[in-house]
Amino acid sequence: MAYLVLARKWRPQIFTDLIGQEHVSQTLANAIRSGRIHHAFLFTGARGVGKTSAARILAKALNCEEGLSDQPCGTCSSCTEITAGQGLDVLEIDGASNTGVDDIRELRENIRYLPSRSRFKIFIIDEVHMLSTNAFNALLKTLEEPPEHAKFIFATTEPHKIPITILSRCQRFDFRKIPLTRVADRLREISDAENLTISDRSLGLIARQGEGSMRDALSTLDQVIAFSGDEVEDDAVQTLLGMVDRRLLLDTVEAVLQRDSRRALDSVHRVDQLGLALRQFTKDLLEMFRGMVICKVVEDPAEMLDLVGDELKELKTLSEEASLEDLQRIVTLLMKTQSELVHSSFPLLTLEMSLVRLATLAPSQDLGKLISHIERLEKRLDAAPLPTTKRTSPQPKAQSAPQRPTPEAHQHPAPEEHQYPGTEAPPPKKAEAPVAVATDNKGWQGLVEQVKQSRPMLGSVLEHGRLLKLEPPVLEVGYAKESFMISQLQEKEISQDLETLATDYFGQPVKLRVIPIDLKQQDTPPSLVEDRKAKETDRMRRLREDAMEHPDLKSVQDIFDGTIKKVIPIDKGFV
Repeated sequence: MAYLVLARKWRPQIFTDLIGQEHVSQTLANAIRSGRIHHAFLFTGARGVGKTSAARILAKALNCEEGLSDQPCGTCSSCTEITAGQGLDVLEIDGASNTGVDDIRELRENIRYLPSRSRFKIFIIDEVHMLSTNAFNALLKTLEEPPEHAKFIFATTEPHKIPITILSRCQRFDFRKIPLTRVADRLREISDAENLTISDRSLGLIARQGEGSMRDALSTLDQVIAFSGDEVEDDAVQTLLGMVDRRLLLDTVEAVLQRDSRRALDSVHRVDQLGLALRQFTKDLLEMFRGMVICKVVEDPAEMLDLVGDELKELKTLSEEASLEDLQRIVTLLMKTQSELVHSSFPLLTLEMSLVRLATLAPSQDLGKLISHIERLEKRLDAAPLPTTKRTSPQPKAQSAPQRPTPEAHQHPAPEEHQYPGTEAPPPKKAEAPVAVATDNKGWQGLVEQVKQSRPMLGSVLEHGRLLKLEPPVLEVGYAKESFMISQLQEKEISQDLETLATDYFGQPVKLRVIPIDLKQQDTPPSLVEDRKAKETDRMRRLREDAMEHPDLKSVQDIFDGTIKKVIPIDKGFV
């Protein structure tokens, strides 16, 4: 008798044999028991997870001679024929080989005939996504209103390639990848039944090689038995599969965590001497650090990690040696290295330099401690008053009426008091603003403020004017030649409104004169806007000087090696 491979010999025969697909087997079993059986099913999932096996089990459950049951007997002629793939009323069609519309038309002709001896005529189409668009269109009507004796079971690894019109007519079941521990347990049962001597570590390596596919894992086990016989050694499995020794991986991880560059380079040298794939080694290393991150953030990491034996315990022990921030940085750099190895002309050098960099990374600082330290410094800065520099207040100019300082002398300090940014020397002296007659008001600035309250736009125009003479009834204001503002004030209506406001303010008739001036040639006093900007500039300069001399601020600069980008005044009373 020809040898039967393990994947076929140990193929699931009943719903309870479907490892890792309990959500599918339970749903189908309940549907059969309740008699609510849909006419079309779609099984999706990765390769080797039990899609076709589940389709055959469902076919046996529907056509078993013992009756409709979720536990087919497996011994009747119908069950044995379906198990062997020879059922007369169960047609297994390969979608990759029968992709044309003619194949589907032939199938539609076949559907019209009643089953020869079974309860249902069942069509199992594997890799259904390979059908052409015309074939899918030909199947639509039949799939929507099939005969009562027909059932469809579709299987595919790529459900996104199936038209939505087909998907909407099927009950969909998504098969999951089988967890590594479940695969390893199943391999142990099969190994014991086959009288094999093999360690749990080797079974874990074989299960990991299957990547969630039971069929791939059983095929790998077949290969291992052919290589080693009935007594399988760990080294033989590792050599056959070309996998990296876990001890070597652990040595590399320990070297990185202990910042031992020499030991890390020795690990890469051993990988190269053994002829192992560098990308596979990097991938396994990345998986180990990923597992350590999960051990740090998850209370029960076994649910998320496919580990067997003492592997989980080893990872937990290693994860205690590093902080979560350091592990995240290591994972990020290894992911970058993995992508660089694909196109690198010197893959060994790329991996060596990456491991040296990982082994020499400075440990990350606790962000919480740094923030608390900065907060303490901020509190000290807030509590300490800013030192102020004694400055000599400008003496008021002598006036004709000594008992009362004139408003204009108060409003326009001497130009040498202004310090412009970016220059050390004071700006050239401007002509002093004319002194107003002593009144019970604020002079020119008071008039501008009064106008802004009732006529904001007109007040804004006055702010940019230069007071040339204020001797009621004469008020002379200068503006740059051909400016927009001078044209506004020269309008008769606006000029009359301003004279009326000035007359009310000073309590005597006022005549307005708007004088065009050449700012480049004439020496004129500054406008209120220029005066305000000059004062603010001088204030900010003195504020920055005082802040830069503060001892606490100097301490912060020394600690963080920083520079002062901007000084923002928080004390509005600072002058």
